[in-house]
Amino acid sequence: MTRTWLLLVAVFIAGCATVEPDPPSQDHAKARAGLADAVTTTDGEANEPVEDVWQRIRNGYDIPGHENARVTAELRQYARLTDYWARVSERATPYLFHIVEQVEARDMPLELALLPIVESGFQPFAYSHGRAAGIWQFVPATGRHYGLDQNWWYDGRRDVLAATDAALTYLTYLNEMFDGDWLLALAAYNAGEGTVSRAIRRNRNAGKPTDYWSLDLPRETMAYVPRLLAISELVAAPGTHGIALTPIPNRPAVEVVDLDKQIDLALVTELADIDMETLYALNPGFNRWATAPDGPHRLLLPQARAADFRTRLAEIPSTDWMRWQRHEIAAGETLGQIADRYHVTVSTLQEANSLDTHIIRAGGHLMVPMASRPDSAYSRTVSARQTATQDTQRAGRERTNHVVQAGDSFWSIAQRYGVSVRQLARWNNMAPKDILSVGEQLAVWTDESKMQRSTPLERLQAVTYTVREGDSLYLIAQRFGVGVADLRQWNNLREGGYLQPGQRLEMEVDVTAQAN
Repeated sequence: MTRTWLLLVAVFIAGCATVEPDPPSQDHAKARAGLADAVTTTDGEANEPVEDVWQRIRNGYDIPGHENARVTAELRQYARLTDYWARVSERATPYLFHIVEQVEARDMPLELALLPIVESGFQPFAYSHGRAAGIWQFVPATGRHYGLDQNWWYDGRRDVLAATDAALTYLTYLNEMFDGDWLLALAAYNAGEGTVSRAIRRNRNAGKPTDYWSLDLPRETMAYVPRLLAISELVAAPGTHGIALTPIPNRPAVEVVDLDKQIDLALVTELADIDMETLYALNPGFNRWATAPDGPHRLLLPQARAADFRTRLAEIPSTDWMRWQRHEIAAGETLGQIADRYHVTVSTLQEANSLDTHIIRAGGHLMVPMASRPDSAYSRTVSARQTATQDTQRAGRERTNHVVQAGDSFWSIAQRYGVSVRQLARWNNMAPKDILSVGEQLAVWTDESKMQRSTPLERLQAVTYTVREGDSLYLIAQRFGVGVADLRQWNNLREGGYLQPGQRLEMEVDVTAQAN
């Protein structure tokens, strides 16, 4: 494997810096003003073919520059992150050419190819506290709306090919919705079209301008568009701002290999002569040890390895692309129990055995797909990434393993150990809205210097509250310092339901946080 690919893998594993706004700096529009010189020669003739993807992006800018203190502040902050830009360049290397090709094919501004820097720093395994995943940061519902499958085997939000197509389709839709205004379209990509439309309506009703800069939007969105504009200015003239962008060749770094059925990823690494880290880095959509049974049946491989892989694969019967276990069905066994035993899904068993129902008979046999190597060999599966995150040492903290019990939630567990919900979720490579399963093990990193003398269990007390006239779930939650969602969960209350005076609610209250 070449040194470039080893560096790429190392950068994928590394974290990306968090960017916060800083005070405004000097004028930054000069970079855009000089772009014409980068595109044509002094006599007006076209330059030689572009060799660097960054230059190709500069040549395709089409979103007007804007003098604004928010852009200046973001530009100044990004310009200070010299090491960050080296990491971004390495992470973007496998993908950026493909993204630029797709943006150009749709005749869209090439600034949009830089949007994954804002969203994820080009980290394909990025997962936010709001459950957004992949370099384009799709939340589950939007991803499904734009055709990104999300199942046990595969998450299309992390599949760079699929997610890029979906993101550009979504951005095209938003641009048309807001009459060709890319700033409003970008704001809607971050906050949702409804949020931006309501802000426009409020300004129009108040007789105010309705351009992006005049709207009252969520704090994150107020920084989001300036962040992309700042990045585009920096990419336009990196030397002016004291940073270096590692050149990315203006040619494919990877090649798509189309298959017609499921394949064990360990076999792919052997035939392509690459390591498992590289394979997962290029194919982050795969959650498990094999490609998805229902597709997509394709792989991204380093271009230099694709031809050899095809040749070697052709010599292996497709029946040997996966390892299979023959399982004899015992009396009383269900498909669910067998699926749990072999760590696969019920639908996988049904597909592998041509079953249209859940009915199976004792004494019959099922063919079960099995990994050809130990779990530890598949280094970037969902469970492997979670374990790696859980095992990451936290300075000044001591690890406790919490086994999820019936009725547990992120909020109640966080309260029990004196940590925040976001911390707890982040330590376990999860988001606060993810569903917890009974028996699941969570890593809790407690700060001993801040822990109460009482034990975690002693600080929680079961409380029964009788609903009074005028009460609401929100008021009761505020009164006792608990979450509305937890009140619903503890008492099996559905959303939209009404409380009745005299109704009794059960809750777990941190007694150290109560005034009386």
